[in-house]
Amino acid sequence: MERTTLHRYATRPGLFLTDDGGADAVVWSETADQVWLSVIEPIDQPSAFYTTATRLPKKSSMPFDQQIDIYPICSRIIEDQYCRETLFKMEGPNYGMWYVHLPRAWDGMRYGYRAAGAWDPQRGVQFNPYKILLDPYAKGVDGTMEICPEAFSYQCTVKDGKVIGDPYGKMSELDSLGHVPLSTVIDDRDTHKHEGDPKHPHVPWSKTVIYELHVKGFTKNAPWMPEELRGTYAGLAHPTTIAYLQNLGITTVELLPIFASQTEVGIAQRGKTNYWGYSTLGYFSPNPQYATKRARELGPTAVRQEVIDMVRALHAGGIEVLLDVVYNHTCEGANDGPTVCWRGLDSVSYYRRRTDNPGTLIDTTGCGNTLDFTNTRVIEFAVDSLRYWAKRIGVDGFRFDLGVTLARLEGTFSKHHPFLYALRSDLMLGNLKLIMEPWDLGEGGWRTGQFGIPFAEWNDRFRDTARKFWLTDVDSQHHGRGNEVGLQEMATRLCGSADLYATDPGRGAVSSINFVSCHDGFTMTDLTRYSHKHNEANGEENRDGTDMNHSVNFGVEGPSDDELIERNRERAALNLFGTLLMSLGTPMILAGDEFRNTQGGNNNAYCQDNDINWLNWDWLYAKEKTPEMRRLETVTDLIAMRKSIDLYHHEDFFTLLSMLGLMKPSSRVQWILPDGSAPAEHDWFDKSVRAFAMRLLSNVDEDVMIVVNGTDDDKAFVLPDDTSWKMLWSSASLDDEGPVRFDDVNDLDEVKADVAAEAHEFDVASQGFTDEDLAFMDRLTAKARAANAGTAPDGSEGPTGSNDDPFTRHRRWIHRNDRLKSAWNVDDTAASRSGTGAQQIQTQRSAMNAASADQQTDDADVAAANEAAARRHNDPWLISELSINLFKQQR
Repeated sequence: MERTTLHRYATRPGLFLTDDGGADAVVWSETADQVWLSVIEPIDQPSAFYTTATRLPKKSSMPFDQQIDIYPICSRIIEDQYCRETLFKMEGPNYGMWYVHLPRAWDGMRYGYRAAGAWDPQRGVQFNPYKILLDPYAKGVDGTMEICPEAFSYQCTVKDGKVIGDPYGKMSELDSLGHVPLSTVIDDRDTHKHEGDPKHPHVPWSKTVIYELHVKGFTKNAPWMPEELRGTYAGLAHPTTIAYLQNLGITTVELLPIFASQTEVGIAQRGKTNYWGYSTLGYFSPNPQYATKRARELGPTAVRQEVIDMVRALHAGGIEVLLDVVYNHTCEGANDGPTVCWRGLDSVSYYRRRTDNPGTLIDTTGCGNTLDFTNTRVIEFAVDSLRYWAKRIGVDGFRFDLGVTLARLEGTFSKHHPFLYALRSDLMLGNLKLIMEPWDLGEGGWRTGQFGIPFAEWNDRFRDTARKFWLTDVDSQHHGRGNEVGLQEMATRLCGSADLYATDPGRGAVSSINFVSCHDGFTMTDLTRYSHKHNEANGEENRDGTDMNHSVNFGVEGPSDDELIERNRERAALNLFGTLLMSLGTPMILAGDEFRNTQGGNNNAYCQDNDINWLNWDWLYAKEKTPEMRRLETVTDLIAMRKSIDLYHHEDFFTLLSMLGLMKPSSRVQWILPDGSAPAEHDWFDKSVRAFAMRLLSNVDEDVMIVVNGTDDDKAFVLPDDTSWKMLWSSASLDDEGPVRFDDVNDLDEVKADVAAEAHEFDVASQGFTDEDLAFMDRLTAKARAANAGTAPDGSEGPTGSNDDPFTRHRRWIHRNDRLKSAWNVDDTAASRSGTGAQQIQTQRSAMNAASADQQTDDADVAAANEAAARRHNDPWLISELSINLFKQQR
């Protein structure tokens, strides 16, 4: 018996141009009765299929689906759409595949599919040959969907943008051609297409700093490029854009979805768009809305090339490109949604449904439907899409939206899901950066840390811990309430979240994607400006978006001109940044956080295609140094320091947790309390312990010390005396309140003398002034401090002034001295925790007093000097209130 020759394309769908000038078209539908390939040509151009197609009569008593079923190839003219449709009857199903060979095909050809079968929505079957459908594998998409009755498979009407009809009712016989997008052919046969591609940066996980951005929003207001490039792929590839990213120091951009997307009906009804793009229309096609006008006019091939050029430009600049991808659901929504692709091809096979009620979709995404990743063909579809973006477009990895949905077997999450194994075992995908959003809206949907190797995962525990420690817990203390986060939880997050990610042998801290803010939620600045969300602009009466923000407003909801409030807000933001970039793990920064970007309190700006989401760059060319510039400089320095310290370039955990949740003793990490002692067991569980240090030890390079003071008081810290320490970065530096050593202030007598001299100078200067006069001078001083910004605290024109005027200098010195003496005295309590600690403090005091006292003999002078020198490197450091600080060992 002669073996049947199998088509080379029988196992994979798609449209493949062939050497004979035609194309092989393959589409998957296991339950359709018949499928047709539809080619759309303009009516004013000669048809490529004139000699092979049978012309259908303009008027016929026979239904449309019966007419096209008679002929293998037929055509018709649709005058109101000014086009000609040629339909090719496909063969199949062969293992669920339908296929046909086109005698002619070309780059830019518009096409789609029509499928006939049963109409039984109660059983999940919704075939309708009157609906033209996108090719799920289309590399280009042309057009958008209109919200009109033609776009829906069931009979309905649309009134004031609202769809009225029963999705379980009668089938619609309105043709959707001209009202929905079409697929477009892109010729990929060029064997030289990858020549000249720059090398991928291949940044190790241990050196990765991720930067999450929206292609349009990042450059829509960018002043450094021509108007036609703003908000486009080309704008992100602009040399100045790439220079900014390089100067900031990030290594990897993570782009919000750039797949072709379609705004959901419910959002469109409110006059909004799905700006974020989490509503996929085409899994192989880039979103043409982010392309330049010229590329859109030239067509999908030019749009895709602009994306490829963007990736190449970023690679040439040493920056990786990750894509945020949405395989958990499609833009078709619930059963009452439109029919543009999957629903019309094979709704039963593509979407998850209840076994006891097949007409009801399972929704673990909150978007109306869920793709069925227990179906092998759906898994193949996703893998083929990922490989296309990795190989043809050249991206370096992916972040999977609602990743738990992709790994549910029989409704329950499993790290052994076939899709996860398919990603792990793929020779290309398995070597890319793969990041999971480890939750969804289904039962048991929170799965942080449970995906295993090789996946990294967004760490929401890190996000919440950092916010609570620096924001809501501080606010709670001010109002006499207790803390939620103490030493144990904070230390665990700083050290890489081993409690969550030490799940497999070899899995390290880099699996934790640490972040404080992302596209979904408050920006870093809004975390310190708003206690509550302000999403009224979304049109949902402020019901959308989470209420669990762990944010505080520092006394005023929204922007404030109060200097103290702004100072406290900026300190809190830098504490969050410091925690993010000093922790073990992989840090991710939200674009704009580095220069105080705000969304006006909107924590769910998914539908705001406007200045709420578009980054504001007005500050960039200001003549004076703005708060945005100061934030940017500080964050840039911190990123550079992290990248320069080898201790952060390790992928493994430095320490693990015991069964009790305590940090196990480690040769690579030491934990230290302000008095220099190690935490006792009860300290780990005492949430009032908010001042501590984490020492990362190295046998090769210098050690690093992260010193945290989460209290409202300056703290004297006794750092380890086996070496000397240099302060590299402090969240308090912008206020000139960074860490200082006590020996830098000399002895207490000198302090008192300086204080007395300053006080005398002030008294002389203020003789004859009443209390009211002095209060007026204080206000004048405040205006002088604001002079650099050109505006006084009250918004009026501020007088020229300096922070070094006598009144300001005196008050600053008094304030600093009071804090020094306060920290010096209150440490008796802290030191009493340990006899050794108390002895160290007392000995230090004795040494400092002895160094300045009159000595009776030269021998006593020499002894005191030697003692002071021996203890010099162990002088306590004064650590500012509510600050995080980075120290490095000096060898």
